Amino acid sequence: MSGNRQLQTTEEESLRPQELFNEQWKVYQKLLNENFMKHRDIYNILHNFLINYFPQAFKMLDFGCGDASFTAQALLNTNIAAYKGVDLSTQALEIAKENMAIIPCESTFIQGDFSKLDSELINHHIQEDKFDVILISFALHHFQLEQKEDFISQLKHLLKAGGVFILIDVFRREEEDRETYLTRYRDNLAKYCSTLTAQDYSMIENHISSCDFPETQQTLYEISQKQGFNKFECLYRDDNFDASRLLCIYK
Repeated sequence: MSGNRQLQTTEEESLRPQELFNEQWKVYQKLLNENFMKHRDIYNILHNFLINYFPQAFKMLDFGCGDASFTAQALLNTNIAAYKGVDLSTQALEIAKENMAIIPCESTFIQGDFSKLDSELINHHIQEDKFDVILISFALHHFQLEQKEDFISQLKHLLKAGGVFILIDVFRREEEDRETYLTRYRDNLAKYCSTLTAQDYSMIENHISSCDFPETQQTLYEISQKQGFNKFECLYRDDNFDASRLLCIYK
């Protein structure tokens, strides 16, 4: 009897990550459908940038790639030769493989925690590669400031000379502290996302309260400059909500 209970518990535990993924995925899709974080605007600009900046073949490394749905659209009709996506979620990576199938390039997907950029991830999967583009979309703000500095210090070793680190993320206004930003985010969430249920809103609120640590744009520029990046450009800033931005940081 105890063996049956243990087996049942093990099965339930194995199913729980999939259930959590599905729950969070549904809420995230609502935000995407309402274009709350301005994905459609940002990735349209990214698409035009990649076409104009890379008339030659280029290689992209995508940290925290998720399902790569918007990235795949941004890569359509570009000169992408090779794409490497890294994400912690095996479920998201399976969807990413399907989404990237429309892009005629070599595609590789790696399951791993890129927040550490540890020796195992670099030595076994990335070490031999140098990239023209490193993309991080709506993920870096989950790191603490010291983690962000350590992470960006590693990026320059993975970029080719003349390469570009593309950061899509949320940012605090220059005068804001974290709590002021979070209050503004919650207010805008309630104002602009009409399809969210009370449970959805609670899930998002819990997530941002425990996991979101956005910096100001100037702070990210200063960190990058200290690590040897020499040119900075903001290609998109959400004038309405004033949080989502697209930055290009050049080596």
